[in-house]
Amino acid sequence: MMMPGLRARGNEGALTLALPRGSLFGECLSMLDRAGFDTGEPRGDSRALIFALEGLTIVTVRPSDVPIYVESGAADLGITGKDVLSEQNDRDVYELVDLGFGRCRMALAARAGGADLERAERRLGLMRIATKYPRTANRWFERMGRQAEVIEVKGSVELAPLVGLADGIVDLVDTGRTLAENGLEIVDEIAVSTARLVANRVAHKLRATEVDEMVELLRESAAG
Repeated sequence: MMMPGLRARGNEGALTLALPRGSLFGECLSMLDRAGFDTGEPRGDSRALIFALEGLTIVTVRPSDVPIYVESGAADLGITGKDVLSEQNDRDVYELVDLGFGRCRMALAARAGGADLERAERRLGLMRIATKYPRTANRWFERMGRQAEVIEVKGSVELAPLVGLADGIVDLVDTGRTLAENGLEIVDEIAVSTARLVANRVAHKLRATEVDEMVELLRESAAG
């Protein structure tokens, strides 16, 4: 059930929650449903980016933009993957709750059955790695004591080893189907990523009661 204070005051002065469009969006809406919010409008065909629910305003953004909106105060709270927060670890936001859904793995992958990474290390002393997560990749290779030239790409990272741009990739993996369809396989697991709830530092202080109520509500709904 909705906490009484959240529903009673309608949408005036409501907290703003940034939700990630994409793979996490449906599970976020299901969590809000369990919390007592009506998510019929954001589930519809509307091209709107802002939705005024009863007691909560949600803004829909790219997953990688959630920390920016929360840090700036454009949103009081936000939900995005741990992969995004790890890559943007300089963003000044509070990570409050591991919501548990949207589980994926950050992994090092290369062409299946080959030894591209090992050959590159023996021949050149380093490997070339394509990724959308250059900070995450660099930190991991440094921690492992391995040398890598990290190449940032924006599109389909699986293409890089197939055309000779890189010896391997670091990417977020769900089922592994995309890797397999492109002849790639996981070589090493770097980290596990799940959906996380984050808060703006000022809102967390000045609207502490409201934020704490909403955090507890979403925590329970995610677990349910």
